[in-house]
Amino acid sequence: MPIVNRIADYEDEMKTWRRHLHAHPELEFDCFETAAFVAARLKEFGVDEIHEGIAKTGVVAIINGNGNGPTIGLRADMDALPMEEVTGADYASTKEGKMHACGHDGHTTMLLGAAKYLAETRNFSGRVALMFQPAEEEGGGGDIMVQEGVMDTFDVKDVYALHNVPGLPLGTFHTTPGPIMAAVDTFTIRLQGTGGHGAYPQDTVDPVVAAVAMVNAIQTIVSRNHDTRGEAVVSVTQIHAGTVSNVIPDTGFINGTIRTFDKDVQTMIHQRLDAITKGTAAAYGLSAELDLEIGYPATINHAEQTAFAADVARDISGDANVDASQGMEMGAEDFSYMLEARPGAYLFLGAGDGAGLHHPAFDFNDDISPIGASFFARLVETAQPR
Repeated sequence: MPIVNRIADYEDEMKTWRRHLHAHPELEFDCFETAAFVAARLKEFGVDEIHEGIAKTGVVAIINGNGNGPTIGLRADMDALPMEEVTGADYASTKEGKMHACGHDGHTTMLLGAAKYLAETRNFSGRVALMFQPAEEEGGGGDIMVQEGVMDTFDVKDVYALHNVPGLPLGTFHTTPGPIMAAVDTFTIRLQGTGGHGAYPQDTVDPVVAAVAMVNAIQTIVSRNHDTRGEAVVSVTQIHAGTVSNVIPDTGFINGTIRTFDKDVQTMIHQRLDAITKGTAAAYGLSAELDLEIGYPATINHAEQTAFAADVARDISGDANVDASQGMEMGAEDFSYMLEARPGAYLFLGAGDGAGLHHPAFDFNDDISPIGASFFARLVETAQPR
């Protein structure tokens, strides 16, 4: 890979950073040790400004280039997942029930590598804002950082981010203009019936049969109410009712996820869930309550910035290793809030063979750290030449 030669010199150092972060995972907004580690490295690099405590533990660093110009934003997420690690690595998680199973330790490392290079060379005009964000997995830290004014305070013009993907060829880049990742909502339905002896169902109002009917009806939303040419997923992931074989329970519980790209489709699904909940409850003579938790919006890349980022990726990895028209992903990402606030692009970076994301055996591939750091650095230098 034609990575930046100077960044290639950092490879061992970056591996050390990444493995330290991997051994010390933190969840959601409580990334105190991670943020302190990031700030310490940034001070060593000699960045011009370090702003801490954004979205509780987020860090924004400013590096000034040579000459006037705009500010380009680069974002990395820092938080881990509430999982037990089974990698057996000598740098495995030291914190019970927490692990970096999505590679955010590597994302932070790639941005630190770019920061070291950019602070040393300053071969660009304007400024770069390096945004180290907590709570991507849960909590919407990207939204909180936007709400707390990072885009306006630092006058960010465009914003970019990377995510590693095991299973894609090492060093390949994948992106697309427009929607790239889905909006995610969560639905919960609570049913209240009248329980009783399983031998005398006529004396009960059975939430079990009502729950089954609701689930069957929910499965028709995408197949019968949604245009099949579009993209949408409604998945029931939990059904709970009852405790023993001879008792009809009082209550039932249904839970699931909604994935959409279009706000009109999202609204239609919400309306159909409401109608199914009310109609089925009425038909079975019990009460039911629908709770909708609106999650991250769809991650929508801006066409101009996506084309530009893909060109930079080609400079790093070659034409054959960049796919700038990949399909949409049903996963979700809170970088979506930053892309709602500013133009920009989100790209995937192939990590080669290995356990998948959110798997207890996942481990970030350190071989891609110099590639990602080179991409970030070239992005700045190309967007804002001296």
